[in-house]
Amino acid sequence: MNREQLFAQKLEEIKKTAKEQGNCVSAEQVEDAFAELKLDKEQFQMVFDYLKQHKIGIGEPVDLDDYLSEEETDYLADYLEQLEALPKVSEGEKEAITLSAMAGDGDAQNLLIQIFLPEVVEISKLYAGQGVFLEDLIGEGNAALTVGVSMLGALEHATEAQGMLGKMIMDAMEEFIAYDREETRKDKQLADKVNKVADKANELAEELHRKVTVEELMNETGMSRKSILDAVRVSGDKIESIQVDKT
Repeated sequence: MNREQLFAQKLEEIKKTAKEQGNCVSAEQVEDAFAELKLDKEQFQMVFDYLKQHKIGIGEPVDLDDYLSEEETDYLADYLEQLEALPKVSEGEKEAITLSAMAGDGDAQNLLIQIFLPEVVEISKLYAGQGVFLEDLIGEGNAALTVGVSMLGALEHATEAQGMLGKMIMDAMEEFIAYDREETRKDKQLADKVNKVADKANELAEELHRKVTVEELMNETGMSRKSILDAVRVSGDKIESIQVDKT
């Protein structure tokens, strides 16, 4: 493993550690993680800056509200106002409810979901600013919370519940972000294909002073008939310089 690969690996490891510690690490943990690479002071500062940009506090948690857009702040204000109506419980009551939920009590499970809804909000802030709506992140987190509460029977101790539910909520949000990025990538590829077909069709039609056939475009672009017809279809049949046989 070369130095660049090792650096990337250590960076991922410290991010994972931060995630397990409420998105916060100490300066000593960072220094220990990169000790093998013998970074100088300036290089360590670059690591600290990178972590802060990814909402990871050094020594103390960052204020996640500082990373929210005005639109997200307004949405959360309204949503949190709705959550104010939910029951408030002490730590002792929370543990008793968790134990009942673990035993399969449906009412306790529903109550535990309500108790953890504000936690979903706090977790969602960790993933804000990654191209998805905060409302969608919260929706995914709430869905994972509902599923997770029904699985608590597999645990031995009530103290394990929060860690298990928190991980399921985080995993759900990360999977949603990854799925959204993949769909965005696919959409861009499709848009690029449509633009390529349209540009070449318009160029060729201008040269020939008529609409072009799919076969002519195949020869010009090296694309398959299916790819060209798919591009025409996705455009809503708006590439008017192509003569498509409707038969």
